[in-house]
Amino acid sequence: MSSRAPRITGPEAIRALQRAGWYIARQSGSHVILHHDELPGGRVTVPNHARITLHPKTLSSILDQARLSVQEFQSLL
Repeated sequence: MSSRAPRITGPEAIRALQRAGWYIARQSGSHVILHHDELPGGRVTVPNHARITLHPKTLSSILDQARLSVQEFQSLL
């Protein structure tokens, strides 16, 4: 049984991804694009809206792009 994804904001997700080796490549409007040098084609887009909790499906998409499980992501928070 998989654990539930945490309810977090975009800036919290960005900080967690940076702990996993992702870095901010650029920002387009309110979306931050992160890259990872060790993953071919590694790119994650995160909406950067302060104080707004990410929708669970949005967080799921971010984790798929980052190739992280919910457990791995929770350990980075």
